[in-house]
Amino acid sequence: MAQLLRVQNFMVSSDGVAAGEDQSFENPFGLPGAERLFSWAGATASWPNRTDPGGSRGLDDYFTRDFTQNIGAEIMGRNKFGYQRGPWTDHEWQGWWGDEPPFHTPVFVMTHHERPSITLSDTTFHFVGGDPADVLDQAREAAQGKDVRLGGGVTTVRQFLDADLVDTLHVAVSPVRFGEGLRLWDSPDELLDRYHLDVVPSPSGVVHHLFWRKSR
Repeated sequence: MAQLLRVQNFMVSSDGVAAGEDQSFENPFGLPGAERLFSWAGATASWPNRTDPGGSRGLDDYFTRDFTQNIGAEIMGRNKFGYQRGPWTDHEWQGWWGDEPPFHTPVFVMTHHERPSITLSDTTFHFVGGDPADVLDQAREAAQGKDVRLGGGVTTVRQFLDADLVDTLHVAVSPVRFGEGLRLWDSPDELLDRYHLDVVPSPSGVVHHLFWRKSR
């Protein structure tokens, strides 16, 4: 079977905003109240950062558990790795993900400023240049037959959509509005020329949008 490029658990507001312009060390999403985008996932029993027992089961938990299913590598933009811009000035700081990143696979960080790879626990971050197709080729090789997850941020997801490389998308739309910021879309209907769509509301208030590619 072909290796898929999958967007999973990507979180946007009801007006399509996934991040803001004012990203910083203290505010990784660059949005006021960004936690409202991912509170549904944090409430589930399978949330990887959960430190106490409990959490919800059901639909939202299914998507949280599916995050790692058959994934052999991840691609992310530099802004998902960290807040630094331009040439790397602080090689000691190793991203937002801590000593035990949740990926457990090779991760390919797209950047115009390459640097040596770093390994944290069972995750190795590779800092690579090139266009989306080139980076996807590298990630597929590293994934060893498994699928590749496209982790974001929103600008990176748009790049791969524009290059027509994404096979499936799961987008969780939260019932909040930001009014301004970096948008995945103005409407999910923008993708219907290329994708089928199922829309599944959750009791949490989040609406899960499931896209899969139409036959070419």
